[in-house]
Amino acid sequence: MSTASLADKRASSLRGASLPKWSPWAIAAGSLVVAVGIGLAAGLDSKVQWGLIAAILFILGTFGIAARVEGRRQAKDRVATSLVWVAFLLAVVPLVSLIWVTVVRGVKVLDLYFLTHSMGVVADSEPGGGIYAAIIGSLEQVGLATVIGAPIGILTAIYLVEYGRGRLAKSVTFFVDVMTGIPSIVAGLFILSLMLIFEMQPFGFAGSLALAILMMPVVVRSTEEMLKLVPNELREASLALGVPKWRTILKVVLPTSIGGITTGVMLAVARIAGETAPVLLLVFGNPFINNNPFEGAQSSLPLYIYQQYGAGNDAAHDRAWAASLTLIAFVMILNMVARGIARWKAPKTGR
Repeated sequence: MSTASLADKRASSLRGASLPKWSPWAIAAGSLVVAVGIGLAAGLDSKVQWGLIAAILFILGTFGIAARVEGRRQAKDRVATSLVWVAFLLAVVPLVSLIWVTVVRGVKVLDLYFLTHSMGVVADSEPGGGIYAAIIGSLEQVGLATVIGAPIGILTAIYLVEYGRGRLAKSVTFFVDVMTGIPSIVAGLFILSLMLIFEMQPFGFAGSLALAILMMPVVVRSTEEMLKLVPNELREASLALGVPKWRTILKVVLPTSIGGITTGVMLAVARIAGETAPVLLLVFGNPFINNNPFEGAQSSLPLYIYQQYGAGNDAAHDRAWAASLTLIAFVMILNMVARGIARWKAPKTGR
């Protein structure tokens, strides 16, 4: 017998039995069929309950079959992989369901007329009207909040990472952590108290101030983590050439981490774009177009959705779903723009 044949025989004797590559799909399909049967037999009408039963059966079935064929050690590894997939599906399915329902119900009245007209004198119980005033209000309020909150958040993160030492840095970190968890209504009440002190009427910029308060801690935390990922060797190389520290931060540290910083800012924008409580307190809503955020009440997409859905009739509900779809599209476009900017500004690593 040749040496190659002996080697192949020895390798085959050392290699244990293993399940085929298609086995997870077969186990999943069998678990789903059994779960549907159990659901129908037990009178369970919710497909969510069927899915949870299928997930449990999939994990148990994977462990039982793998333990019998491959051994308990390999079975534990397969169960860990199965838990990861089940957790992934539990996170994705509600998101996909939400987007699907929003698209199906939002396209009923979403057209060019809906995007270019406002409610005006149209009553909430009547068909017609649109979200032009709400779009203008959201763009202005979120834009002003970003202009205020993003630079302050980025500069605070630079201080904490590059300069912060001692009690002041610890105090700033503590208050950033506290601000990260404050409810949005608290930020709105803070600005509202200032408005009452100075006897001011609702206006768009007041909502922007509250949104900026909510945005800053998110920007600080995300930017801080991105700056920490920049290798210290880059800083040391720049400083060794005699470059001042501020210029090192501006020309080396920030360009290296600009992708992550931009993504963090966009996440903060996505968070504040859907806030309703501060806008309800400070901006007050306006069915007519108001292009001046510094005077008079304004509308916004979250507030428009809240008011229309609270109207309690079919026409208003259709407008609320269409506005929700527009808000989702707005956030999606922002994320696509952020990814484009991050890719454009990212340092080139090729030769």
